[in-house]
Amino acid sequence: MGQKMKLFAYLRQHFFGSITNFILTLSIALILWIALRHFIDWAIINATWQGSSTLDCNPNGACFAMISARWHQFIYGFYPETEYWRINFAFVLLVAGIINFNFNKRAVYRFVSSLILALAILLVLKGGIFLKPVSTSLWGGLFLTLFLTIGCIIGALPLAILLALGRNSSFIVIKSCCILFIEVIRGVPLISILFMASVMLPLLLPQEIVVDKLLRAFVGMMCFQAAYLAEVLRGGLNSIPKGQYEAAGALGFSYWQKISLIILPQTFRAVIPGLVNNFIGLFKDTTLVLIIGIYDFLGIVQLATTSPQWLGTALEAYLFCAIVYWIFCFGISLYSSHLEKKLRIE
Repeated sequence: MGQKMKLFAYLRQHFFGSITNFILTLSIALILWIALRHFIDWAIINATWQGSSTLDCNPNGACFAMISARWHQFIYGFYPETEYWRINFAFVLLVAGIINFNFNKRAVYRFVSSLILALAILLVLKGGIFLKPVSTSLWGGLFLTLFLTIGCIIGALPLAILLALGRNSSFIVIKSCCILFIEVIRGVPLISILFMASVMLPLLLPQEIVVDKLLRAFVGMMCFQAAYLAEVLRGGLNSIPKGQYEAAGALGFSYWQKISLIILPQTFRAVIPGLVNNFIGLFKDTTLVLIIGIYDFLGIVQLATTSPQWLGTALEAYLFCAIVYWIFCFGISLYSSHLEKKLRIE
């Protein structure tokens, strides 16, 4: 009851405390109500959910028929339809890897099994041995967005750990190299790195050396992410009391034992919010690969709106795209909150 009275008093003071506030509150509420009614009419009541073109859509409502007609392309990109099962199987392998990582207590086994699963996923997607090769130029859609995000996280974290440790190192050469790498990468926009990887790098390499465009973009994004993660981890390393290092040394631990068993677990626990913030940013930054001709989820959605059958559906397409990105980002944020509560991070 007391909480309700406090809420009532707060609303009364800040929203209805004077004639001006009263008028502004009612005006804004009226505008929001009118906008919400029109949006519900357009997006739900008069919306069209099935159809083969805009001719089948209600002109007074949203044309979401494009989503149901192109959903497979939004998810799988240009991947051959007969090979969709490979992407689905790769997702199953990914889930198995996550379960294995969470329940396998032996660090060596977790690392080896995760590495084997990662190679298996890459083999299933790319092809080879008994599977038909599928060019990465056909990769796209939500599948590619998730591949870039998860792959960059897996590749960037070990590199970020080494960079953070190197920047705190007492060896001048190692420290200087790490500082140079981090500051150069952080001082350049991601789009510039993607442009260099996509356009400039092939010009600098001999003609007989051809590096896959998706691989170049992947490495560029991974290095960019590693530089930012390294600074987050360095902040966590600096927050560890000096006594922890001294206690580990007194127990006779070597440098790498001290780092892996004592320091890094505490560091990751302290910087979970910062890491998750970077992961969310990475998930959204994958949209930049469209500029170098790689069609991620946003790129496929944009491409669908230029189709003759679906001209004029850009608003619905971007709304759908925004909802999907919000669901994933909000899900990552919720998982971060769960981890913080589980580990009791203050």
